[in-house]
Amino acid sequence: MDKTYNGYIENAIKWAKGHLNSNEYCFICLAFVEDALERSNNIEIFGGDTAKESADLYEATMQTGIPPKGTFVFYDCFGVINREHKNWGHVGFSIGNGEVIHAWDKVRIDHYMDVEKLTTAPGWEKPKLIGWVPLERIMHGFQRKVY
Repeated sequence: MDKTYNGYIENAIKWAKGHLNSNEYCFICLAFVEDALERSNNIEIFGGDTAKESADLYEATMQTGIPPKGTFVFYDCFGVINREHKNWGHVGFSIGNGEVIHAWDKVRIDHYMDVEKLTTAPGWEKPKLIGWVPLERIMHGFQRKVY
């Protein structure tokens, strides 16, 4: 990981941990990881509308193995939202040592492989790891927020 991103990562982790056990982001995992990065660093990133769209956009299948700290970790996750059944995906933010912080039933920390074993909402399939994406890729084309 390029050292220039360490501050962004630490800010995002601190913000995310400040939301542990909150159900504010229940079922909106992409909003959670994006908010952790954006709100803690006063920036805007540009991904997909769903975790699966972002995984495809960022080419998450390119990186496998233990996700380094500061990466977005993506999963396939099929289920129904507004009567539409599709792969909406799931995403967490790696905090190091194989752990991700993510929004599931609540904001929680799990080992990245244990996410595949989580209890799902009715009508949903268990998540399946796709891969991870380095922060450099996530932040490609980011903008500073101007107020």
